[in-house]
Amino acid sequence: MFILIVVMKKTGDALKNEDPSSNFNINNLNDINNKKRLKKIVLTVIAGLFVLFIIVPLILSVFFNNTKFGNVALIHIDGPIMDGSSFLGEKTISSQKIVEYVKEANDNKEVKVILVEINSPGGTPVASDEIGIAVQKSTKPVVALIREQGTSGAYWVASSADYVIANRMSYTGSIGVIGSYLEFSGLMEKYGVGYEQLISGKDKDLGVPYRKLTDDQRKLLQAKLDKVHDYFIEVVAKNRNLSESKVRELATGEFYLGSEALDLGLVDELGGRDEAEAYITKNYGIEEIEYADYKSEGGILDLLTGVFSDFSFQVGRGFGSIFTEGQQKVMLI
Repeated sequence: MFILIVVMKKTGDALKNEDPSSNFNINNLNDINNKKRLKKIVLTVIAGLFVLFIIVPLILSVFFNNTKFGNVALIHIDGPIMDGSSFLGEKTISSQKIVEYVKEANDNKEVKVILVEINSPGGTPVASDEIGIAVQKSTKPVVALIREQGTSGAYWVASSADYVIANRMSYTGSIGVIGSYLEFSGLMEKYGVGYEQLISGKDKDLGVPYRKLTDDQRKLLQAKLDKVHDYFIEVVAKNRNLSESKVRELATGEFYLGSEALDLGLVDELGGRDEAEAYITKNYGIEEIEYADYKSEGGILDLLTGVFSDFSFQVGRGFGSIFTEGQQKVMLI
């Protein structure tokens, strides 16, 4: 408000300082004096708006050091977990950003507990593992709340928390691996399109969609997926204090309703935000919860970028992957 007042005052001064004997007519663009006065006014307004929307926010962010106030840090994981900004035009969750939020919450003296609210089908193995490790390393208690879904990579994250609450009808778990990609060698043959293989290393173009996999290549890819599956099982077993044999029985890729997940030991309680708050106030000495909300807001550039990126991704329940021209990309989704 103060900046707007200054801008208005400067604009008024610009007008007052002009010769009152002259007739100020904006429409008369042939009048040189009128052009100069108009230019001066416009530049003054632009300078004021620049200060208001660019300089002031930067100064405030530095002054407050991005500190958020509240005794419970609320971190949202809403969407696919990846290391980028978009997926099929859909907003995704950056693992780097979530890790940063967890660290900020740990450094924030106001925060006593971290509540991670999850509504995600999963994400890439590395991105999910990065968040899971950050949660495990947290020096402050972490409670995970699964709302609509917390499957695959998202469940990997949830299992890393000290306490897990899930809605009774939520999709939870889905501890499994799926590797899939489009293969259109038959279509290419039909239309007379060839694929010339120029590589160094017999498996360099493993999984390209231009030719079928050989039996050896299929076995090789399956071995990679099985290894990721083993990592997933090991992490869940350790996080949930379950035997690996028990988790392996559950790790068929099936998702469980929250009520089923409770019986299987994958979550600790059924409920929503109310139950999470009740658990926090009861166990961590907080009488009244005040949230420090950690949530990134995308701008217009993020929206435009998201429309055009990752448009050809293969989606699957549980883990998923796409193999394109010698590169493999595995998804916990």
